[in-house]
Amino acid sequence: MTFELLISAVDKDEKKLIETMRLESGAVLVIQTDLNADYYLKYKDYDIRVIKRNERGVGLSRNMALFHSEADICLFSDEDIVYDAGYARKVLRAFDEHPEASVITFNVRVDERRRTYYNEKPHKINFLNYGRYPAYAIAVKRRDILEKGVSFSTLFGGGAKYSNGEDSLFLHDCLKHGLRIYAVTDELGEETYRPSTWFDGYTDKFFFDRGVLYHFLYGSLAGLLGLRFLIKNRKTMLRGRSILNAYRLLKKGTAEGRAADRK
Repeated sequence: MTFELLISAVDKDEKKLIETMRLESGAVLVIQTDLNADYYLKYKDYDIRVIKRNERGVGLSRNMALFHSEADICLFSDEDIVYDAGYARKVLRAFDEHPEASVITFNVRVDERRRTYYNEKPHKINFLNYGRYPAYAIAVKRRDILEKGVSFSTLFGGGAKYSNGEDSLFLHDCLKHGLRIYAVTDELGEETYRPSTWFDGYTDKFFFDRGVLYHFLYGSLAGLLGLRFLIKNRKTMLRGRSILNAYRLLKKGTAEGRAADRK
């Protein structure tokens, strides 16, 4: 099987970025910038396709990289990941060991302030546990994804209308289309800590956007699960704000998501 990294970046020098990330595989690098260009460059023995577009949105970048890749196995990546030696070999080995899998999630070391998961042991991912994985932890069989018509939402994530959630929606849609997802314990690299590109605190927009996301993830259960989310996180998220206030914002978001879904 062949392998490529699918990298999403914003206003980066491609040669410096490739060096910093310590690439040891082919890649499709999509850079959001003011230019439009498409070309190949050589890094060590690897072919790197560089696509520059004057468009914004991380979902758009990830879809573009996926559609332009020619590899069997693709690992989504961000500009702030530094890879360990042998990362490509680890990914290919995991798909060899799980031939039935269309999607596999891996471990990436992150700052404790940003950690949402860690695979302590191999397990299957289902509708009860899919919501914790960032895109840079996800590798896919490209053909399976394209045949099912699964792609990243362009409504959510950096540069999009609503905040984060495009990674959870991607895994949700994979499961909805019957694709098998596994989690393994291999570490692939480390995220370089930087301030979030989307999180500005627990603002009105945070709760509103969470409501929009919950509509697309949970449908008619969005309100109930949203209330559960607020109660569970009230000590960290609701300082100086009532649950009722946050819930009203969340419900406005679910209503907007429902309206957008009907279009």
